[in-house]
Amino acid sequence: MTEWQKTDWRAKPRVQMPEYTDGAALAAVEAQLAKYPPLVFAGEARKLKAQLGAAGRGEAFLLQGGDCAEAFDQFSADSIRDTFKVMLQMAMVLTYGAKVPVVKVGRMAGQFAKPRSAPVEVKDGVELPSYRGDIVNELAFTPEARIPDPRRMLQAYTQAAATLNLLRAFSTGGYADVHKVHQWTLGFTEGEKAAKYRDMASRITDTLDFMKAAGVDSDHAHTLQTVDFYTSHESLLLEYEEALCRLDSTSGKWLAGSGHMIWIGDRTRQPDGAHVEFARGVLNPVGLKCGPTTTAEDLKVLMAKLNPHNEAGRLTLIARFGAGKVAEHLPRLIKAVREAGATVTWVCDPMHGNTIKSGSGYKTRPFELVLREVQEFFAVHNAEGTVPGGVHFEMTGQDVTECTGGVHAVSEEDLSDRYHTACDPRLNATQSLELAFLVAEELTARRSVVSDAAHG
Repeated sequence: MTEWQKTDWRAKPRVQMPEYTDGAALAAVEAQLAKYPPLVFAGEARKLKAQLGAAGRGEAFLLQGGDCAEAFDQFSADSIRDTFKVMLQMAMVLTYGAKVPVVKVGRMAGQFAKPRSAPVEVKDGVELPSYRGDIVNELAFTPEARIPDPRRMLQAYTQAAATLNLLRAFSTGGYADVHKVHQWTLGFTEGEKAAKYRDMASRITDTLDFMKAAGVDSDHAHTLQTVDFYTSHESLLLEYEEALCRLDSTSGKWLAGSGHMIWIGDRTRQPDGAHVEFARGVLNPVGLKCGPTTTAEDLKVLMAKLNPHNEAGRLTLIARFGAGKVAEHLPRLIKAVREAGATVTWVCDPMHGNTIKSGSGYKTRPFELVLREVQEFFAVHNAEGTVPGGVHFEMTGQDVTECTGGVHAVSEEDLSDRYHTACDPRLNATQSLELAFLVAEELTARRSVVSDAAHG
């Protein structure tokens, strides 16, 4: 096989990508981006790969979460802080439940492009190209807004760089102190409806009190004040990805400099397609969305292409089937992995298979369906003797009303109150934290089963 080049994807069939009408403008943007510094570094990507490998063995647990699609007009320091804050809270609760480190990966600083079910959108008899995310075109339903504009890539880069800068400051500047994070979580459990989560919160308090008494507190332990926080996105717009690709001087391999982890979506995982071709050549950890239409044969080909050396942590399989369908599809894919002798990290995305249209016309995701898919994911792995390595949520730290249900019971009538997403419905801060408590219960139960089996 010839040496991989970052341009090789251009010779492959491409889907879900815009057709730019101004070739000169596109070339100018690509040339400019190629001069910019990478957003992430190879050492960070290698460290994440090692941590994802641990998650695949059950020695860590992945929490991946963030926006469906980042928007230029909703960009603010507060929104970044709020999502980071709720992910820290979720991670603390999950750490307590799993008794292993939680790997924190945001769908942030690059999640600007969106695949669409149709290339065009029709409103009142008018047909226009679909909105493909702020990095490509605008949401406004006008012919001008829907023309793909390559200059939007430069704005996406600037926003991603600013986001990463703030995330790095929050991660190491004291904001992530474990005691602060726990105090925020205690606030969530004060309400009458969240009383059932108070017991676990109290046990976490006791643990922190014990650690402090034993001399392990934030003043003496650097690890209690800082966290590793990584970024990820779907590598959909390959012109942007290629322009930010950099040669790592340490290993001589190519790094996707746009984010620590990139993934291939359920609509772009063609084994001979452009997106698989690009992802196979970079050193970053790669995610692969696996939906109901993923065949065992395709999965085996994809695993061989994307992880030819069978490295732990290189390939994360992100299952997204929909509640009620996990038992039908996940076991056959687990069997395919076993037959291939492949090393993968299994992660549950309970969002994308559970989108419905509410009676009020809003796209939503019922909390109970999201939870049910997670529970089914754990049940199948327990039955198969395999490791559930993590969860992948579309969520925000904002108090939005986009998904129904949860402890504060967002109803269909409430959806119109604060429905701010540019694309798919996200869990709000309280729904996200409640889900973390419920997943922690699953992890605690699994630990007991594994422990009993080990001693039996």
